[in-house]
Amino acid sequence: MSWFKDWTWPGRLQDKGIIGMNRRNIRYIGRYNSRRLYPLVDDKLKTKLLAQQYGITTPVLIGTVTTQFGVKHIGDMLTGHNGFVIKPAKGSGGKGILVIEKVVDNQFVKPSGAHLTLEDVERHVSNILSGLYSLGGSPDVALIETLINFDESLMAYTYEGVPDIRVIVFKGYPVMAMMRLSTAASDGKANLHQGAVGVGLNIATGEALRGVQFDRPCFSHPDTGHDLASLVVPQWDTLLNLAASCYEMTGLGYLGTDMVLDRQHGPMLLELNARPGLAIQMTNGEGLRRRLDLIERQPDGVSVAKRVAFAQHHFARKSELAGTPDTTTASA
Repeated sequence: MSWFKDWTWPGRLQDKGIIGMNRRNIRYIGRYNSRRLYPLVDDKLKTKLLAQQYGITTPVLIGTVTTQFGVKHIGDMLTGHNGFVIKPAKGSGGKGILVIEKVVDNQFVKPSGAHLTLEDVERHVSNILSGLYSLGGSPDVALIETLINFDESLMAYTYEGVPDIRVIVFKGYPVMAMMRLSTAASDGKANLHQGAVGVGLNIATGEALRGVQFDRPCFSHPDTGHDLASLVVPQWDTLLNLAASCYEMTGLGYLGTDMVLDRQHGPMLLELNARPGLAIQMTNGEGLRRRLDLIERQPDGVSVAKRVAFAQHHFARKSELAGTPDTTTASA
């Protein structure tokens, strides 16, 4: 019987230390995240400006569009930029993000190869401003950033998109991590609900633990065919220290940090989430509860470096990707 079948039993979920939304919301988010701090992470522009103050690298900001009048000036703003990303400041779940890989003959080319006109880009920005992708449908701001040139060592593990790394940080300690790999099914977006592959990562080393797509075990990338067992995230210690330092930066005790690896700038912060999802438990094959319980017993005032070292020592895991895939698995 697969571990997915085992997880369908309540007792098995409890044994694994799985936490649900209620416990996450009440015990951790409600207790450790002050609502007055939410705007720091719910607004990507505020997050970017805050990160700059703390010396944390983020994608370079080309510009912002705040009014419908400004939409007609996008063409001038994009002149000289052969690749860029447009995203809503208050978007969530990857909604409203437009990636342009290159510009050819005044056509804007997406990673999928689809071509857009300037009018198409203007329309997308106008939709962002109207709140089409924002939390609660409120009026929004469009951010235009430089394109991320992700680390070449990760190219075989993703399809038409940038792989990102989600780290759950609790009281400044990195407690669990996964990499999200875009696929054809996810339309090049690193969103698990849309079909991206989630790969649990060993906190100690950045090595792959197990892969999941659509709640089912995944041993190789569905589009590139590359073996997930060989995945190791470069500059892992630097990335963990960056994630842990977001605790001091925001003051939020329960936090999801989303990062990428740029081939020139190394680990970069994409965005932060005060209400990170729980699918990371599935990709790791383990619940968060034991790790969170251990962190709650630690004293305050511990340095970033010591918090990272603590997590790497206590949360080390062995990979489950090696060996013959279980072809009898069923969805959870």
